[in-house]
Amino acid sequence: MRLLLGGACAVVLAVTAVTVAGTAHAEADRTVTANEEGTHNGYFFSYWKDSGNVTMTLGAAGSYRVQWANGTNNTIVGKGWNPGARRVVTYSGTWHSNGNSWLALYGWTRNPLIEYYVVETFGTLIPTAGASRLGTIQSDGGTYDIYRSLRVNQPSIDGIATFYQYWSVRRQKRVGGTITVGNHFDAWGQHGLQLGTHHYQILATEAYQSSGSSTITVSEVLGPQPSASTPGPEPSTPPPSTAKGWPYPAPPVF
Repeated sequence: MRLLLGGACAVVLAVTAVTVAGTAHAEADRTVTANEEGTHNGYFFSYWKDSGNVTMTLGAAGSYRVQWANGTNNTIVGKGWNPGARRVVTYSGTWHSNGNSWLALYGWTRNPLIEYYVVETFGTLIPTAGASRLGTIQSDGGTYDIYRSLRVNQPSIDGIATFYQYWSVRRQKRVGGTITVGNHFDAWGQHGLQLGTHHYQILATEAYQSSGSSTITVSEVLGPQPSASTPGPEPSTPPPSTAKGWPYPAPPVF
C-alpha cells in the first residue's frame, strides 16, 4: 500500500511539475518606450525610434500592439525571430495609418550586409521611390514588385555603413495572411540579389512622420514548404505612385 501511495503521489507531483513548467515561461504584457531588443514569450522583438512618442506593448506569444503619435520622425518595431530563415510566416491583426507607414516582413543579413522588406501594405507613400525596379513575382495569392536601393553611409545593425536594401512590395494590399519568405529570397536571387548570414527577422510596423496604430500577431507555419514562386509577366507595369522619396534612417546598433 505504501508503495502504491508513493507511486500515486509521485505521478501527481510529476503532473503538477509538468503543468507548472508548461506555464512558467509565460510572461505578462510588457510596455516598451525606449530603444531595445530582446525576447518575450518565446519571440524576438525589436523596438527602435529616433524621436517621438511610440508605445509598444508586447503580448502573448507573437502578438504586439504599437501606437505612434504626430511628432515621431521614424520608428520601426515588431516581433519575430532571431535568426531569420526561409520560414513560412502567418500574421493577422489591424493596422491604421494617418500618413507614411507600412507593414512588412523585415530583416537583416551580414556578409553581405543587407536590409530587406516584404511589404504587405503601406500608407501615403510607396517606400521604394528612387529604387531600381527589377521585376515581379507571384506569391501567396498576390503580385509583388521587386526593387533594390542603395544606402550610402547610413546607420545599420553594424554601425554606419553602405549597404543594399531588397524589397518586395505587394500590389494587393492586405493586413493578414501568409508570407512564404523563401519565395522572396529565391526571386531576389534570380536577379542577383544575394543574402548573407541572417540576423533578426520580424513582422514590423514602420512609420515616418505620421501617426497611427497596429495590433499584430505573428507565428511560423510548421511543416513542408510550399512550392516555389513564379516570376511575374515582364515587362510589367508597377502600381501608380505619388511617392516623393523616403529619407528615413535605418535602425542603429543596439
